[in-house]
Amino acid sequence: MELVSEVEAGCELGESVLWHPLEQRIWWTDILGCRLYACALNGSELTCWKTPEPLTAFGFTDRAGQLIVSFASGIAYFWPDSGEVQWLARPDIGRAERFNDGRVDPEGRFWAGTMAPGRPGEAALYCYDGELHLALKGLEIANGLCWSPDGRTAYHADSPRRQIREFQVASGRLQRSRRFAHTTDGFPDGACTDAQGNLWSALWGGGKVVCYSSAGKVLGEFSLPVSQPTCVAFGGPEYRHLLVTSAWEHMSPEARAREPRAGNLFIYHQSSPGRPCDLHRVAVERGD
Repeated sequence: MELVSEVEAGCELGESVLWHPLEQRIWWTDILGCRLYACALNGSELTCWKTPEPLTAFGFTDRAGQLIVSFASGIAYFWPDSGEVQWLARPDIGRAERFNDGRVDPEGRFWAGTMAPGRPGEAALYCYDGELHLALKGLEIANGLCWSPDGRTAYHADSPRRQIREFQVASGRLQRSRRFAHTTDGFPDGACTDAQGNLWSALWGGGKVVCYSSAGKVLGEFSLPVSQPTCVAFGGPEYRHLLVTSAWEHMSPEARAREPRAGNLFIYHQSSPGRPCDLHRVAVERGD
């Protein structure tokens, strides 16, 4: 794994990194900074947009310039260039603090979970397919959502429990779960799968990314120059670049001095290919 580029974004909470296959650009968000970023594969041509509230996760749609996102308070369509927001769902999330991790699945649905730090059982995972459905409850911090290449298996982490779980998927519903992996030296954060079906997971507090086989066996891991990597995705023309966001959230001034690169985006080149992210198909017309 070779570090080929680094974007000195300095995000307090960089997250939700994705590669746009048509634009050939990397996109990611700084949740707490209320910023959305995009840049070229080599880190150049950096663009930044202000978001109306913390943008916690997003997916690309089949309409140019239009994203589907989870803001802190709900799910919406968002046009970064104009700042326009079209709300799709703003559920009562109870005692949860806000929305957190999310992703588009292979069928084009958008999934997003909430977080309730210190209140186990108060967070949940939702699925939007034109209507909002409660997909999974009893969580604390919903995280690490991704799917197998064939879309039949979903992976999801409840970070404080240090577990990644595997679910069978049928008609957009999660079924028959089992423990896929357990971490001891960090908390499972953002994740993605590659072309072979291996799962790559960023370990918050562990300072590394771990690769698991589809059976949950650790195939390898590599360390980063920061202790809080947050999310991973594959990008580049052949999907042979691993993109890793990071954060300095909760770090003391002394810790930040020891980790001046915390909050940056790291771009690695590696041999095995990843796969494209999935796109959401817009069903609600603008202005409806």
